[in-house]
Amino acid sequence: MGALTVAGTVARAPQQDRSRVTRQRLLEAAVGCLAEYGWSGSTVAVVAERAGVTRGAAQHHFPTREDLFTAAVEHVAAERLATLHQHAAELPPPGSARTEAVVDMLVRLYTGQLFRAALHLWVAAATEEPLRERVVALENKVGREAHRAAVGFLGVDENAEGVRETVQATLDMARGLGLANLLSDDSARRARVVRRWSAIIDAMRT
Repeated sequence: MGALTVAGTVARAPQQDRSRVTRQRLLEAAVGCLAEYGWSGSTVAVVAERAGVTRGAAQHHFPTREDLFTAAVEHVAAERLATLHQHAAELPPPGSARTEAVVDMLVRLYTGQLFRAALHLWVAAATEEPLRERVVALENKVGREAHRAAVGFLGVDENAEGVRETVQATLDMARGLGLANLLSDDSARRARVVRRWSAIIDAMRT
């Protein structure tokens, strides 16, 4: 009986590994499709084809379209936030250079494929009630974690007057810069804004 149990466990392990790989491919394909085709062009069938799996396999992991896309954006958002924490050790020591590096890192959270995919979800959520609830909950979670990370990286006291609002304004600005970058390369102007806003944060600190 013990041998059968061990054999069954061994058999299940590769199956679980394949399931995780399939799920990962579907999540990455969903983000890519959403960023490239938008909400209307990103069907479960399109994502399944891009991931190299059957539509049935996709629906086994994500029963509805909303399940698939909100999970995809949440997954990659979590990875980006984890990357922020991993880069913390590479930041300069406390000072103006660190402040600018932190602000620039936060701005980059709102540029690129993930932000473009999330933006398509926001637009769709404005008119689709079931999707809206999920997207609002997702954005609240990402916003809270990004805010907490910003406070820690900047080394500021959130209980001090105006600090919480300034950190939130930094994230709002980062989102706005991400929007400006969608239609054209806005990197030069963005660098100047990041530099100036970092100086404002340093002035507030002192």
